[in-house]
Amino acid sequence: MFLALLQESGSAIRIDSLSFLNSLEYSPTLKEHLNRYLCVSFSQLVQAAICNRFHFVEERLARLLLMIRDRAHSESFYITQDLLAQMLGVRRVDVTKAALALQHKSLIGYSRGYVVIRNVAGLEHEACACYLEDKEIYNRMLNKGTVKLTANH
Repeated sequence: MFLALLQESGSAIRIDSLSFLNSLEYSPTLKEHLNRYLCVSFSQLVQAAICNRFHFVEERLARLLLMIRDRAHSESFYITQDLLAQMLGVRRVDVTKAALALQHKSLIGYSRGYVVIRNVAGLEHEACACYLEDKEIYNRMLNKGTVKLTANH
């Protein structure tokens, strides 16, 4: 059994594993997109491991907030310090300190789980180089135009 977590409001699709495997068999387009997504996910996992080892929490938090912004297509979103701490592999107090540092630089606003990115360019400057690496791979692999998925694909 797997647990899925939506970090933003919106729609989600639920499908049983057998139906999903059948869909992959009959839709090369879906299979291609899944393979691209898996490549991006693996690349980001490796990048995160390197990032966690070599970069400060503040840089990593800036990177993560920018990645969330990119996926949510919004300058503001809700995310708890507990979830940020889990995603960064640090203690909640470390997230608090890093978020305060980014707030003092007027890069973000953060209160009760509500994040507002106030200065994207400044936050990009604070983020480690891993952000641009992740963004480039994501755009290259997943933003290859809109593809219509149909049953006969």
